[in-house]
Amino acid sequence: METLHSHHVSTFIFIFSLYIPFLSLANDIITPIQPLTINQTLVSSGEVFELGFFDLRNDNNLYLGIWYRQIQPRTYVWLANRDAPITSSFAKLTIGGDGNISLVDRAEAAVWSSNRSTMAVDTVAQLLDSGNFVVRREDDENPENYVWQSFDYPTDTLLPGMKLGLSRTTGIDRVMKSWKADNDPGSGDYSYRININGFPEFVFLNKETVIYRSGPWNGIAFSGTPEMKGVSMIQFEFHNTFDEIYFSYEMVNSSVYSRLLVNSAGYLQRFIWTANAETWSLYWQFPRERCDNYGQCGRFGVCDMNSFPICNCLNGFRPRDEYAWFKLQHGSNGCVRSSKLDCGSDGFLPLKNVKLPEGSKAFIDRSMNLSECGEICKRNCACMAYANMDVTRGGAGCAIWAVDLMDMKQYAGYEGGGQDLYVRVAASDLGQSPTTINSKNGNNVVKIVGITVGICAGLITLLILVYLKRKNMRWSKKSITYRIGLQESIEGETKMDELDLPLFDFTTLAIATNNFSDANKLGQGGFGCVYKVAETRLATIVELS
Repeated sequence: METLHSHHVSTFIFIFSLYIPFLSLANDIITPIQPLTINQTLVSSGEVFELGFFDLRNDNNLYLGIWYRQIQPRTYVWLANRDAPITSSFAKLTIGGDGNISLVDRAEAAVWSSNRSTMAVDTVAQLLDSGNFVVRREDDENPENYVWQSFDYPTDTLLPGMKLGLSRTTGIDRVMKSWKADNDPGSGDYSYRININGFPEFVFLNKETVIYRSGPWNGIAFSGTPEMKGVSMIQFEFHNTFDEIYFSYEMVNSSVYSRLLVNSAGYLQRFIWTANAETWSLYWQFPRERCDNYGQCGRFGVCDMNSFPICNCLNGFRPRDEYAWFKLQHGSNGCVRSSKLDCGSDGFLPLKNVKLPEGSKAFIDRSMNLSECGEICKRNCACMAYANMDVTRGGAGCAIWAVDLMDMKQYAGYEGGGQDLYVRVAASDLGQSPTTINSKNGNNVVKIVGITVGICAGLITLLILVYLKRKNMRWSKKSITYRIGLQESIEGETKMDELDLPLFDFTTLAIATNNFSDANKLGQGGFGCVYKVAETRLATIVELS
């Protein structure tokens, strides 16, 4: 019995020793001697994120990715081999002696790798609660010393703490790129990336075509993204230093989940996880309206969803194609100056609450104030507009545009979007109101049309009277009765107003002028339009007694 007991104990110790490497390994880490196989996952220490293999369409295409552990259905936030799926039923993630992590297939061929050229020894790979998958030296947990990190290589999602932008020291350009389709994580056509030229801003692209731009950072938010203002649960940051230029955000409460997504349908979306409803709520989305579309109103045009048509020209400008502008509501041809500039007498009119023009060719100077910026622009005859770079603390910095102004959007004051832009105009235009845009009332065009129609109608009436007298038409001694209002029924009989002078209602005038046809238009002057009236048409609407 003693011998048998000793044998069992020895056997148990031997079996247990086989599991010591696995049991001693934390479930968020892989090491050179313990890779991650197809039937295993890594779970971050707080069980926020999980990393492992998955087959998205049951087509034997294996991907390595990261998703929220506690959220169903799965929400993927990062993929390693999005464009190189493993097509066999075997795969593992290893970390080599040089510090590179590699995804290999059955033949030990690397399908994907971190591909670092600098060697690092004694390294481990770890999944963090931030969703960042990092390679670090085993005894160094300083984030600044990570050998490699997934946060530098975003796919379609930006998580809190991730940087979107360019590291000037490493050359890494962090770009978000959509999936091809909801069930295909391959690199799609849509991307969100920084344009570092001129006045830096982010652009949303369909392949190489800009479809939306954020507007430049003004110290509080991007000038074309008013939704960023007044958001208490998220802290936004924009850094532009010698070493790097990037945008990032943090959640004030880390237990609240939020993600920025470039989706396969062509939208930039921010989602917030609603725990009670167990669903992702759409917080904002771009483009959200026609005025968000890049170049909607062309050069020197301003888009305003509160006006009709939505495209407007600045004072001192007129539509390049008036027919397309007013008849077709198509303003992409933009505006041209109606008054010639004279550098010495030109001035500047402020455009309030506007998304600043496309800034890739703008000149910027952090040291100038707004007054100095205006003086520089005034002396430079090529300068078309200027603005503050930063609107905080009373404004600071200078941005100057010496090119045609493109892709401006007007915001109403209550929307909190945009900032002030000072636009160069001829001296003859300085006496006008600051812009053709009234952010408090979007019905200006409708009012103008109504007034013009009223004036035209009055002139047409006068023209008809003169025409009738010149033709010596025979009028009855009795007053001619015209239908000018609602009929009043008295004791079963219809009574109509009788006037000594002939009056015509709007419908009558429309008939007489063939619905104010351009073919009947004689001209127009300071008081409105003048139309001719066909005698045959007049005969059908005037009763002679």
